[in-house]
Amino acid sequence: MPGFLVRTLITALGLWIASELSEGIRFASASSLLIAALLLGVTNAIIRPILVILTLPITLVTLGLFLLVINALMIELVAWLMPGFYLAGFGSAFWGALLVSITGWVASSFVGPRGNVEIFVATPRSDDRYLD
Repeated sequence: MPGFLVRTLITALGLWIASELSEGIRFASASSLLIAALLLGVTNAIIRPILVILTLPITLVTLGLFLLVINALMIELVAWLMPGFYLAGFGSAFWGALLVSITGWVASSFVGPRGNVEIFVATPRSDDRYLD
């Protein structure tokens, strides 16, 4: 459960960054931002895998770039379902999806599978033959 909450907060951070950098994405309040992040997590868990399977041929032809279109469609779906989430159009959804994906990718490098913050420290071993 903590992992889901941490990932929801990461998604909320990505949506907030997208709303700050894009003029086409707005939220009525902070609570609508958090609800949108929660709803985006649910749609990404349920609907997105179905769309990925259905569009697999075009995803393969575009070398995976069509996944950005699917992510934009998920954001459009959430904006359609949420009254406090305002989206100007598909272009705003596309750039918002890109920003949310980048934010999630960067933040997930610090968060483990259970939602714990992980810091990796590499120390050289004494028997390392490349140390001179």
